[in-house]
Amino acid sequence: MEKKVIVANNAPKAIGPYSVAIESGGFIFCAGQTGIDPSTGELVSQDLELQTRQVLKNLKNVLESAGSSLEKVVKTTVFLRDMADFPKMNAIYAEYFPTNSPARSTIGVAGLPKNGSVEIEAIAIK
Repeated sequence: MEKKVIVANNAPKAIGPYSVAIESGGFIFCAGQTGIDPSTGELVSQDLELQTRQVLKNLKNVLESAGSSLEKVVKTTVFLRDMADFPKMNAIYAEYFPTNSPARSTIGVAGLPKNGSVEIEAIAIK
């Protein structure tokens, strides 16, 4: 099985030695997206809700660059710096996945890149 590196010009660049997404076997494997504004390289805000919206916008842009979409996501993993933020994140997440929501895990973590509050990774069908 081959793999293809996905380049997403309208999403934040990788902050390390990784690809924003890989296509392989009919799936798109997306690296975690944070609330970074691709035009500035900085978090959009310290506000969890604004970060969550930017995360999902970034994820959408990566998927579309790979020829997929949010509607084709089959699994996500959400990383939260504070599990008390779960209800706020979950409400915004539901706006982006209103029906046929993907399988999901949510994990509380000690820290995220650039001191972000939320990060979401995804696997989607091509």
